[in-house]
Amino acid sequence: MPEKIVQPSELAAIAKSFREGAGKTRTEVARELEVAQPTVHFAEEEPERGLHKLRKQIIERYSDYEVIGPVYLLRKKR
Repeated sequence: MPEKIVQPSELAAIAKSFREGAGKTRTEVARELEVAQPTVHFAEEEPERGLHKLRKQIIERYSDYEVIGPVYLLRKKR
C-alpha cells in the first residue's frame, strides 16, 4: 500500500488486515500489546469506538507503516 491519507474510520480495517497479514491472532496481539482480547476485537470491528491509539499500535507493530495524525483543518468562518 502506498502512502495515503485515510479516514479515522478506515483504521479499523487496516489494522485487522495488517494483523492477519502478520499471522497473528487477536489473542496474541492482546498479549503483546497488554490489552484485553475483546479490546482488540472492538478496535478491528467497531470503527465508531474511540480506539485509535490501539489501531495505530497494531498497524505500526505489524506493518512497515507509521500512522501520523489525526489531522484537522482550521478554516476561518465565513
